[in-house]
Amino acid sequence: MNHNLNVAVIGGTGYAGGELCRLLLNHPHVDTIWPTARGEEEFERIHPNLRGSGLHFTSLEAVRARVDELDIAFFCTPSGEAMRLAGWFLDRGVRVIDVSADFRFTDPDRYQRVYGSAHQAPDLLAEAAYGVTELNRDAISKARLVANPGCYVITAILALTPLLRAGWADLDQAIHISAVNGTTGAGNKPKRAIMHAEALNSMLPYSMEGHRHGPELETHLASAAGRPLTIDFNTAHGNFARGIYLQANLAVRPDLADSMTRQGLLSLLTDYYGAGGDKEFFVRINDLAKSGGLNAKDYDIYPSLAAVNGSNFCHIGADYDADRGIIKLLSVTDNLVKGAAGSAIQNMNVMIGIDETTSLRQYGL
Repeated sequence: MNHNLNVAVIGGTGYAGGELCRLLLNHPHVDTIWPTARGEEEFERIHPNLRGSGLHFTSLEAVRARVDELDIAFFCTPSGEAMRLAGWFLDRGVRVIDVSADFRFTDPDRYQRVYGSAHQAPDLLAEAAYGVTELNRDAISKARLVANPGCYVITAILALTPLLRAGWADLDQAIHISAVNGTTGAGNKPKRAIMHAEALNSMLPYSMEGHRHGPELETHLASAAGRPLTIDFNTAHGNFARGIYLQANLAVRPDLADSMTRQGLLSLLTDYYGAGGDKEFFVRINDLAKSGGLNAKDYDIYPSLAAVNGSNFCHIGADYDADRGIIKLLSVTDNLVKGAAGSAIQNMNVMIGIDETTSLRQYGL
């Protein structure tokens, strides 16, 4: 495929669209970026961090008029829009990476149960490659349509997959996941609850009746586990702008309870993803040894949310509560990078056959 790319960011006014533009500006194989807006928005008013970049909003109609020049279309649109438009671009030879939720399920009935409306392009669902690059690289490399996972989901899947594939959890019991996302995860439409004055010094739990990423997690983690499983998934927005802190608690398989240790968990994760990026560059395991005694507050042995901000990395840590037989996994990502724009570009790199770390190797802030 041509490595001097023209790309469109459909839905360029949101946080994920702006982050895509920021990262693509540094991509050596991207020639032109066309971010779209519905109205008369000025690019530098919406994304002042990109002042001087030379980017300007265009319309979807203008992008469609130049489709013969287009190589990749990223969709950063509300649910329902990518499914209406993806087929049109695919039919004209444009590869599509959907950062929204439209192609994350292969079953249209499952999509309708989760999102409450019928899927408008059910014929495309089966061919969409699920975009956790570290776990689905071969399918992504051959795909013309990639469904980027949800930000919570990629953070959880990367942490849980090695353990589920090893068969160390008692899956007759639910997996309990609690995750806190930055307020950028709520989007940029004005809402009083996420105003600075409201969110500061507070937490904003939401969707306690069942977050829409729960079924996505159950669907894709069942493949890793080789059987159906139940996810108890709880979410909140924290009083910070970006990042996801996620903790997953799993009951250990009874016959492994006496032999399970924190070091064993860390060894499993390191064997799976490598040490220092030698297998999977963007997944790093926090394997620092405990330095204190019983109940010492060794903060640095667990992943730090601040350490991944601005990066495409996922940091994973683990511990084991031997008295209760509970495995505890901790995983942190930047919701706008690894959880959206960064993983989308990682998938683009794989699709076009270049080093998947291109334009993404920067470390956390």
